Amino acid sequence: MKKFQQLSARQQRMLRFMTAFVRENGYPPSIREIGDECHIGSTSVVNYNLNKLVDAGFIERSGRVSRGLRIVRGIPDVETPTRLASSQPLQVALVGRIAAGEPISLPDDIAHHIDEDDYISVPPALLGNSDASEVFALMVRGDSMIDAMIQNGDIVILRRQNTADNGDMVAAWLKDDSETTLKHFYRRNNMIELQPANPAYQPLQVLPGNCEIKGKVLSVMRAYA
Repeated sequence: MKKFQQLSARQQRMLRFMTAFVRENGYPPSIREIGDECHIGSTSVVNYNLNKLVDAGFIERSGRVSRGLRIVRGIPDVETPTRLASSQPLQVALVGRIAAGEPISLPDDIAHHIDEDDYISVPPALLGNSDASEVFALMVRGDSMIDAMIQNGDIVILRRQNTADNGDMVAAWLKDDSETTLKHFYRRNNMIELQPANPAYQPLQVLPGNCEIKGKVLSVMRAYA
């Protein structure tokens, strides 16, 4: 608690809000929601103070994932405010598992033959502006994306699309191997590089004709939530 008291009043308020928000909703608030709650009009000021909370060891951040905050040191006396009511969850198809590590096999059409029991409840905020019919979910196996705050057992929420920009986190189908993997996407000259977020793993270099994008990661549902 002593380290918490060394934070500025603004940082204490931000951390209290984030802790309560996660307890109530099961996922972290957005930068804008933190700013609105703490009466901070500038996102750069919010980011500055979030980085201070990272330096102090209270949170971890990933700028490549929507709502990419993880609280690593809680505040025991925070109560969950009743005003943080969750929105009605949406039903999203959980279509299988995806490797964050070595690629693993999935059917070529990963969204085919979805049973009623294969749907999960997802808070609307994790879909961004995407319609639920355009979104699917995959459970992560492996640790190659751990530096992007995606761990074994987490569920990634993806929007269906077959294109990607450099730096996007995608589900990539490797057609020749009938395998899929979760990586950051980059175009490197005449090759596609699928880059992990863990220095223990090497990037995958594949020919464009062997790489089919199945979806772009929108957000993450934590295994502990």
